[in-house]
Amino acid sequence: MLREPFVGFPVSQMKAMILAAGRGERMRPLTDTVPKPLLTAGGKPLVVWQIERLVRAGIPDIVINHAHLGEQIEAALGDGASFGARIVYSPEPPGALGTAGGIAKALRLLGYPPFVVVNGDVWCDYDFDQVREIAGRLQQRRQLAHLLLVSNPPHHPSGDFGLAFGRVTEEGDPRLTFAGIGVYQRTLFASVPPGEKAELGALLRAAMREGQVTGEYLRGRWIDVGTPQRLAALDTELRAGVAD
Repeated sequence: MLREPFVGFPVSQMKAMILAAGRGERMRPLTDTVPKPLLTAGGKPLVVWQIERLVRAGIPDIVINHAHLGEQIEAALGDGASFGARIVYSPEPPGALGTAGGIAKALRLLGYPPFVVVNGDVWCDYDFDQVREIAGRLQQRRQLAHLLLVSNPPHHPSGDFGLAFGRVTEEGDPRLTFAGIGVYQRTLFASVPPGEKAELGALLRAAMREGQVTGEYLRGRWIDVGTPQRLAALDTELRAGVAD
């Protein structure tokens, strides 16, 4: 059985985490010298698009993990003051710790209310104003996670999870792709020792079997910026004002 979720912590104090520790193998050779979150589209690093959206939504406290070329990320973003943010970093060893391992290591920085986590290699126009309401629902209903799902992109046609009546399941129809954006209770990561590698999928599937994962379909623009070709296409769209 999973541990009882934390309840009662003020969601007004919720923080965000941007995952930036990946090597970016599919982005090579670009990521041989530049960490993926600092690759630019529309004249702005990918990670800055996310920081600015979080700040506009009133979530200025942001944790960023890093491993590959992490010193460049810290040098470029600093303490976040130039973006109206307060950024702290969670360095990881070479090879990184996996998504769940990275989040578990950063829990001491994320506090006790539910927190929102965003993949560092996605671009979207999601309105983060909604996440406090989501966090409040997680606490009230004693759920562990809320995931945003999108229609399956061409490079991932089989999807990840099912979604029905606001509940995310391992199987089911429609089959959708995890958008790399989720709101989590820290209890979800209680079984992961800090500093050990762990993947998020296994934790989420265990929580789904307990009925503790909710979700919704993400409407709007979403791009998994996973290859140089998709980065170039996004750059063209942003510069032309197609996406903003």
